[in-house]
Amino acid sequence: MDRKELMENIVKVLDDNKGMDIQALEITDLTSVADYFVIATGTSSTHVRALTEDVEDGLSKKGVEPDHIEGKATGWILLDYGTVIVHIFTADMREHFNLEHLWADAKNVDISNIITE
Repeated sequence: MDRKELMENIVKVLDDNKGMDIQALEITDLTSVADYFVIATGTSSTHVRALTEDVEDGLSKKGVEPDHIEGKATGWILLDYGTVIVHIFTADMREHFNLEHLWADAKNVDISNIITE
């Protein structure tokens, strides 16, 4: 699975499981850390954990495992899939860390064809 397809699969899983305010940022030209960030909000810490498990399970079924996971007991869980890093937040943690502002130079990826309204 290429990096764009990986990002799209992650967005789809998050959307299918009621992730909110999902955004994908292309960061290829800004860092060597990854090519994409996918950022989503859960309604509670429980929902954030559930979304994390949904992404893990959905990608595992396709033979893709995360390289690393951080923050399982917090309101911000990071899943590192190498070329795609997934950030799942509670609303207050997302507002506090404001990754979209920190990475304002990143290119917003149009995911409107993936997510449902």
